[in-house]
Amino acid sequence: MFNDIKKLYRKEQFNPSFIGLFINPFYFARKGLYLHVSALIVHLKGELLDIGCGKKPYENICKVDKYIGLEIDSEVNRKNKKADFFYDGDTMPFEDKSFDSLMSNQVFEHVFNPNEFLKEMNRVAKIDAKLLLTVPFVWDEHEQPYDYARYSSFGLKHILNENGFEVIEYRKSNNGIEVIFQLINAYIYKTTLSKSRYINLVSMLVLMAPINMVGMIFALVLPKNDDLYLDNIVLAKKVRDV
Repeated sequence: MFNDIKKLYRKEQFNPSFIGLFINPFYFARKGLYLHVSALIVHLKGELLDIGCGKKPYENICKVDKYIGLEIDSEVNRKNKKADFFYDGDTMPFEDKSFDSLMSNQVFEHVFNPNEFLKEMNRVAKIDAKLLLTVPFVWDEHEQPYDYARYSSFGLKHILNENGFEVIEYRKSNNGIEVIFQLINAYIYKTTLSKSRYINLVSMLVLMAPINMVGMIFALVLPKNDDLYLDNIVLAKKVRDV
């Protein structure tokens, strides 16, 4: 029973359903990411490298021949026991042109040397390899002190092109009024977070769940605004070596 509840809770953190309105303070952000990633992930084939794989939240919807998770070598990542390979943040432990597909979710903002990072991604990718990349645009500082940048759609397209990738499809996640409600909940979450999971659950139910529900209603009736959104979701392909 406990394991089932734990499994449900984990699922609601990355792929929230109606239940997520009541237990996920990042409901809009996570729901939007899952929606767009699941729509574009079908383009990834063959051998795939998930760079900064974390808990591999999208592995179960990724239909590839081989799924390899890569992480920065750290005590936390080794305890997580999800990554298949570790590296020092500079050179990925793979031969040139090893992969048919690349994926990196909510990692690029934590990279201090973005051009070098993309060049290394380019090196391990085959020509015409697909890249699925998600990056925040409007979000608070997180995983401090390793939070270095935010990218507009124009900046992201430019830096990808500079490093041998051509954008095939570009999406902006949560480009409606829900962006405001998500930021309010992110503020409440950080200012009320305690060491007690029970207090956190009460805060979620009493303070954040109502904001999720009101935000969902307003998002259905108010217009979109492509200039203000939470996340960039990019499908690109490698067109040349760099």
